[in-house]
Amino acid sequence: MSDPDCIFCKIAAGQLPSNRIYEDDELLAFHDIHPAAPVHFLLIPRLHIPSLFDVDAGHGALLGKMLQLVPRLAREQGCEDGFRTVINTGRNGGQEVYHLHLHVMGGPRPWKKQAP
Repeated sequence: MSDPDCIFCKIAAGQLPSNRIYEDDELLAFHDIHPAAPVHFLLIPRLHIPSLFDVDAGHGALLGKMLQLVPRLAREQGCEDGFRTVINTGRNGGQEVYHLHLHVMGGPRPWKKQAP
């Protein structure tokens, strides 16, 4: 199921361009157009789920697949020393696009003091 007005559904359908780094029948990963870190990509389900509020027990396998894929993609994108994951949910959670998406951010940050 997709939403014809959803920008991420349009990206998943190939109607809008994106810098894709991974795709299969259920998931798509692409670089964020406004990166907040040297590595910043989004992982989305092709299935239109508006937000984490809308997840139910039937989505368990899909969410598990997303979380299992993140470390592999993060390493492939250059996050050798860690990464951050964020899911903004709802208006007060900072969600801007109402299609479930997971931000993965990392990469070298020379301006930050590195912990031992």
